[in-house]
Parts: sequence; structure tokens; C-alpha cells
Amino acid sequence: MTEAAEALSAAELESLPLIQQGKVRDIYAWDDDHLLIVTTDRISAFDVVLSQPIPGKGEVLNRMSRFWMQRFADSIPNHLSGIDPASQLSPDEAARIGDRGVVARRLRALPVEAVVRGFLAGSGWQEYQQRGTVCDVALPTSLHQAEKLPEPIFTPATKAAIGDHDENISFERMVAIVGKDHAARIRDISIWLYKQAAAYAAQRGIIIADTKFEFGLDADDRLVLIDEVLTPDSSRFWPEAEYRVGISPPSFDKQYVRDYLSTLEWGRSPPGPDLPDEVVANTASRYREAAQRLMGGVGD
Repeated sequence: MTEAAEALSAAELESLPLIQQGKVRDIYAWDDDHLLIVTTDRISAFDVVLSQPIPGKGEVLNRMSRFWMQRFADSIPNHLSGIDPASQLSPDEAARIGDRGVVARRLRALPVEAVVRGFLAGSGWQEYQQRGTVCDVALPTSLHQAEKLPEPIFTPATKAAIGDHDENISFERMVAIVGKDHAARIRDISIWLYKQAAAYAAQRGIIIADTKFEFGLDADDRLVLIDEVLTPDSSRFWPEAEYRVGISPPSFDKQYVRDYLSTLEWGRSPPGPDLPDEVVANTASRYREAAQRLMGGVGD
């Protein structure tokens, strides 16, 4: 993938029926047991899908999710099927989506997001300044912006529809939604995954400040890791060399886009503002650098 790679705003496949178009992913019916998930180059900020895609972003996200899922496959099953997306697409369609597609097992997606926070940042920092809590989890006093927490905390959320905002919920509310056993397993495996990934990333000069996971259930009611895993879209990645307690560090994720949009006056509702070419190019560069550091490149 080159910096001049053509961006993909939508998969627009004719070989398969479209089931759903999310903020970033287009989902197609593959067969009775599988889905084709295409990670496009669309980008959203403040729950608004922006008009300009980020060239190459979808390939980075897809390859990175696959990398992490394969890395943790012995500890948690995942949705990967191993089927080549090109096997059921026309040559033109396969070329158009490139390495943005994955054939995933059909699973019952659970309507919660498993958020793990290891550092005090973003909306968590704003809440902490006001109440000394993050998602109502009490924290020690006198912590500073971007400071590492004594231990990672689990702060689940509901998964919102497109255009709506995710809602932070208590663990008790999560239990009511998915059941006691699944809630406990999701919490425990999410914290474990975060700790393992954070230790791995730290060796490569990246701090994973926080992340979110999603899970589904297979036919035997077993928990399965789905969607995207530890990508710049689902996580907050900071360069260790530029990290300082007390400031909001620069990032490899879409916080760069959020920071730009925060300088504008707009209602944070569709349609979003246009992004300057410089912001698009710099964002694409940040995604590529994160992949390079974590995987040694954007390939497997």
C-alpha cells in the first residue's frame, strides 16, 4: 500500500447482498454461516461519518485486527474463518476492496462495548476533573491528565446506532443485558487482552491508553471476539517518546481528526465539515506508522 493509494468510500459490491452499512464497515451476506465484512476508508468523529475517506485506512484496520485476533487465538476464539474474500467476488470487486475484506463467521453480536482504560484521557479526564470518577468508577485523588491508572478499569457501554452516542453503563447494567456469566467473562478477558497488548505495544514505542472490544456468541453460547481489535479506530495510541503526564499527548489514532474538528464551530451533527488535504494526509500517515510499529509493516 502506498501513500497515493486510492481511497474506498464504500464497497459497492454486486456479487453479494448488502446487509448493513455502518460508520466504517460494509457487511454482506456470504452464505448461511458467514459474512463478508469490508472495512472501508470512511472515518467518523463525534459519531459523524465525514465526507472524505482516509486513503489506506481500511487496509490498516483490517490487517491490524487480523494480527491481534491471530495473536490471541489460543486465549479467545474469534470470528475469522480463513476463507479468502476473493473466492466469491468478481476480479474487479476483489481488486477494489484489496485487503479490506474478511470473511467472518456469523455470530450473535452482544449489544455492549467492552471498554478498558489504562490512562486518564479524553472524556474520562473531563469527568475525573468534575467528580473524581471515570464512568462512575472512583479513582485516587490528585491524578493528572494522561496519567497511568494504578490498574486498568473496565467501563462498559451500550453500542449505539449510527448517529447516536454510545452510553456508558454500569457493570450491573451490563449483567442485566448479557447475563452474569458472560458479563464476568467479557470483563476479565477484556482486561487481560488490554494488558497483554499494552505490554507488547510498549516494547514498540506505543502506549495504548484505552481500547474497546466487542464480542458475540456462537451456536454453543461460547464467547467470541468480533469486529475490530486494538486498532487506531477502537483505541487511543500514543507515541511513548512524546508522552508527558499533564498534557494530552499526540496520537496515532483519529484523535488528530477530532482535535482539528474541535477548532471549528459546528453542531457535531451530519453533515460534518470537510477535512483539508493536509489533515487527510497526516491522518493516513499516522495510521500507517501505528501499523509499522506494531506489526513491522501493514502486512501480516
